[in-house]
Parts: sequence; C-alpha cells; structure tokens
Amino acid sequence: MFTKYKLTTSICLFALLISCCGYFGKEDEQCFCELQERTIDDCTCNVDTVDHFNNVKVYPRLRSLLTKNYFRFYKVNLKHMCPFWADDSKCAMKYCHVEACHESDIPPGLKGVLRTKTCASDASSTKYTSSESCDDDHNPELGFLNTTISAKAEEDFALWQAHDDAQDQFCDINENDNKAEYVDLLLNPERYTGYKGKSAHRIWNSIYKENCFRPENTYRAYIDSELLKGMCLEKRAFYRAISGLHTSINIHLCAKYLKTQSAGGLSLTSPKGEWGPNIDEFIRRFSISRTNGEGPNWLRNLYFLYLLELRALDKASQYLQKEEFYTGDEAQDWDTQLAVQDLLSVINNFPDHFNESVMFNGGQETKKLKREFKEHFRNITRIMDCVGCDKCKLWGKLQIQGLGTALKILFDYDNYMPKPKQYKKEFKLERNEIVSLINSIGRLSTSIYELDEFRQMSR
Repeated sequence: MFTKYKLTTSICLFALLISCCGYFGKEDEQCFCELQERTIDDCTCNVDTVDHFNNVKVYPRLRSLLTKNYFRFYKVNLKHMCPFWADDSKCAMKYCHVEACHESDIPPGLKGVLRTKTCASDASSTKYTSSESCDDDHNPELGFLNTTISAKAEEDFALWQAHDDAQDQFCDINENDNKAEYVDLLLNPERYTGYKGKSAHRIWNSIYKENCFRPENTYRAYIDSELLKGMCLEKRAFYRAISGLHTSINIHLCAKYLKTQSAGGLSLTSPKGEWGPNIDEFIRRFSISRTNGEGPNWLRNLYFLYLLELRALDKASQYLQKEEFYTGDEAQDWDTQLAVQDLLSVINNFPDHFNESVMFNGGQETKKLKREFKEHFRNITRIMDCVGCDKCKLWGKLQIQGLGTALKILFDYDNYMPKPKQYKKEFKLERNEIVSLINSIGRLSTSIYELDEFRQMSR
C-alpha cells in the first residue's frame, strides 16, 4: 500500500510552501501554504502524496529513460508559417536557435532502416525481423487490391482518409511532413532563452482567451478560481491542463535561467551561456501578491496535469509494454523496453489516478462538447507555429503533442486495447506520439522535482 511522504523528508512540497512564507515576507504570509490542507483540484490525492511518488519513484526512472535514443530524437517541422498573424517576432538571440542533428547521429532505425521481413517458417527470425507469413499483407476482410483504380482516385482516397483522421485527432502535428527533421532533445534542452515580451504574451493570450472555454465577461488571460468552479468538469479540465503546462514551462525557465552579469554570471551576449535556478524569477511568477492570488492555483494545475498524463500512461501500459522501441541498436532497444516496463509497473501501482470515466458522459450535448474540445486543442497545436523562438517552439510542439496524445488515450478509447469489432479504429500510437508523451510527462515530473530546489534556496 502506498504511504504518504512525511513532512520531514527533503523533497516534500509542503516544506517548500512553509519555508516560502517566511521568504516572501508579510504581504505573502499565506504564500502557497493554502495547499497544505487541500487536495489537487478535481483529483483525489494531495500534493505531498504526488511529491513522494514522483520525486522518489518516477523522476529518477524518467531521467534515465529519456536519455535513450528512442526518446532522445523527436521529428518536427519548425518551419511552418504562423497561420494566424504575420510572423514578425523572430527571436534574434543565439539561445533561441535549435542545434541541428548530424546525419550520423540519428539511429538507423529512425532513418528508415527497417527490420528484414521473413516468412514465418524462417528459423532465423528474431525480434528485429517480422515473423509474419509472406502473404500477411493481404487482409481478407478488405479484399484484394483493385488495380483498376486510377492514381488520381488513390490520391483522393488518401486525402479523404487524412481529413477523416485529422477530425479524430487532438493534435494537428504531422510526423510524416516532408519538411520535418529529427532534433536531438538532449542537445537542445528546454531553458530560458531570452524570448519574452509582446510576442510571447501574444501566444499565451491567444491560447487562453481564444481557445480555452471561458465564462462570459472574463477579461484576464487566466480564469479566476471562483469563476472556474462554475464551469463543467470538462471545461475546467481543459483550462487546468493548459494552465498546468504553462506553469511547468515557467518552472523550467526559472530553474534553468540564463544568468546575468549583475548576478555574477555571464551576460545574454556572452559567447557561452550559464544557466541556473533564479529564485527571484520564481517568486515573480508565482507569489500570491504578484499573481492576484492565483499563484497557488497555477501550481495545483501543474499537479492536475501530471496526474492526467500519468493516468494516460497507466491506461496505455498494455500497449506500450508490447512496443519494441526500435532504433536499430539491439542492446539499447532491449534496455529501453525493460526501462519502460519498469516505469509502467511503478505507475500502475499508483493508487490515486485521475478518473477520466466521469467526463464526456451524456447525450448529444456531450458529443458536441467533445468535438469542441478537440477543435480547441487542435487550434492550440497550430498556435505553436507562431512562437518566435525555435527552441521554445520545439518544446512547445513536443509538450502540446504529448498532452494531445494523453487526451487521445483517455477519451478516444474505453479499454486498454480496444478490439476492432467494437471500435472504428484499433488503438495505435505513432512513434512521435509515444516520444512526445514520455517526454511531456518527463517535463512535468522535472517541474515537480525542481520545486524542491527553490525550497532549499528560500531558506
């Protein structure tokens, strides 16, 4: 049975919140201490429960797993034009630049060097060769290919299928885009780049004001916690997920902040940057007095999103346990399989998972809401193309796709492994969806872990 983490341990966020109160001063006397006696909104567990589970069990495993080649390389198109406004806000700083991959660094399995297909009778078949029979390409339920269909008709069928598939997706991100390229995530870590101001605010304002479900007559980008209570669970969940992602990104920027000369570090124009935690920036973004009282709610939304994506991994665990995580390096691929299975076994044992079954239950109005839910989220994926900093765009696209994949798992499939006869489509995840989902939960896990560093600094 899972036991709650005691307050005497070093990584409990409760201790962070208590020490924060003294650090911030009288005006923020309440600080984040109000989290002490409250559960995470729309969930059943407390902050300290999640802290222990994440920092002791999940974070160390994810930190190791995300160095594996399968999760290290993400395929993305960073050259899409912004579809909503003129792209006049390119970040000119060198830290906004994404370092390109060398062709030789990309694992052969990701470049299209596939396993050799053999007949089932071939005794040499291994986990790197298909053991299917030679005529497995024929699906008797579909019938034989009609070779009299014209090339134009086939092209039209492909376009129709792509359009139908897009309507079922939460994300408008295409791994098969001919301009998509592999990016080494370890070579391009998420951190402060100097990208800020009107351009960055326009991104978040567009997301919150134009794509989140909102009560009438709300003018701020964020939704006040009292107004949020009056919204239905599905609309609250949408907002809390976006807010949680925003909070996580802000924590990353505070924890990996580019030091300035006045702080004894290097300047923004230095040939080599030096990054580290910035407690003043953390306070500015989250203290009660500077956030109109919303800072603690934003932190709780981080935990809400963490639990939502954790549940998605739990729900997809049977599928992921059968994935080979193929890159062409047999030894590492085997290690990756074992590491994923170990992570999933830990997640499966978490007792307080997010309960997605209470959402989208009802008649036609619920179906309409679910369609709007997907449309709003797809729109947010397109907004990522308007980010003026390439490195910020990279991590924005990845984490949005990771969240979209989690939503797909939670709300498009009722069972771990849906059967084709019961569902229009068999449960399937593309490689980029798996990579983005694991990296996304890795970012959330890191944010929760990094809060302890700010607790230590605030003493």
